[in-house]
Amino acid sequence: MIAASTLLAFVTIERLGELLLARHNTKALLAKGAYEAAPGHYVFIVALHAAWLAGLWVLAWDKPIEPGWLAVFILLQGLRFWVLGTLGKRWTTRIIVLPGSPLVRTGPYRFLSHPNYVVVIGEIAVLPLCFGLIWYALAFSALNALVLAVRIREENAALSELRHDAMP
Repeated sequence: MIAASTLLAFVTIERLGELLLARHNTKALLAKGAYEAAPGHYVFIVALHAAWLAGLWVLAWDKPIEPGWLAVFILLQGLRFWVLGTLGKRWTTRIIVLPGSPLVRTGPYRFLSHPNYVVVIGEIAVLPLCFGLIWYALAFSALNALVLAVRIREENAALSELRHDAMP
């Protein structure tokens, strides 16, 4: 019970901290002339993640933790911090485009176009699996896939504009 609540508290605090960091970075980027692309789907991302975490608090606060899945979750956190560190002040939860800025091609971006979404996909599935909630992992993974299909399409379109701006 204490381990499950501690893990959920960690994730909750991490998410709230990320929202604060994202808000700070978004304001700073907008002040530099950036703009937000495709904001319409953002409310669905927030709602999905809030429902996912709230549901885990209801269903899993007192469940035992599966050590193997916890190890996978910890690895995902390492990748999450690598992404955050690589993007630095450019990391945000929205699609923010700063015209004239180069695309990030260091860190995990050398290997993947969207490493943060790999982390998100993993976390949406793996955290419920830590508590043995297979059906929950499947249900939220399906919902997350729908939201990310829109998100990645919109983000790729926005990044395409940066690529075109960078061409001579």
